Amino acid sequence: MNHDISQPVPQGSDGAQDAENSRIAAIADQLERLCAQQNVSCFETEQRAAEQMAKSQGFWIPMMDIFNLGVPGPSGNENDTYVGEKVIYKVNNLLNSGSIIGLLHKILMHNTLFPDTAYSFYGFAGFDGRTIQPVITQPRIANAHPATKIQIDTYMAALGFEKTTQDGRFRNSQYEVWDIVPRNVLVDAEGDIFVVDAEIKHIG
Repeated sequence: MNHDISQPVPQGSDGAQDAENSRIAAIADQLERLCAQQNVSCFETEQRAAEQMAKSQGFWIPMMDIFNLGVPGPSGNENDTYVGEKVIYKVNNLLNSGSIIGLLHKILMHNTLFPDTAYSFYGFAGFDGRTIQPVITQPRIANAHPATKIQIDTYMAALGFEKTTQDGRFRNSQYEVWDIVPRNVLVDAEGDIFVVDAEIKHIG
């Protein structure tokens, strides 16, 4: 196993984010290789491989310890959140992505498109031998409130995206992103916009 992927990389520079993205990609690649070697379903294989990886490399979180991450925050369709001093911890149930590998690839796309709210991989949480939930972190945006639709449209246009006929859905030549709605986009006291959650697929 590649033990270089076991610890989160502190953020704060492009180099640090590149290193963290490489670490996330390495975890996804390792899970994909393990799935390809098995005859059982990929979902079950990646669940057990993720548990083994996390325990051997020091990023396993027993589910009973999950409340130690921070103060419980709002829960959505896909994430339960826990608020820390500087970051938000998101415990992902894989409902939208369908698999750990799918989630990690989506995280990498998010980090490419929205580096101000780039995710880091924190660990895997669960009960022994049962369903595993990835835990990811994101910078906490202080003193922020939901952006308006006009602010969102303006921001996405500045990033080179075109608005589609569906509310909150945008496209460019490479990506389609959706669920870009006020509950997932924040504006801080200085007027800066932050996309904190989005569904993304590669189309180019």
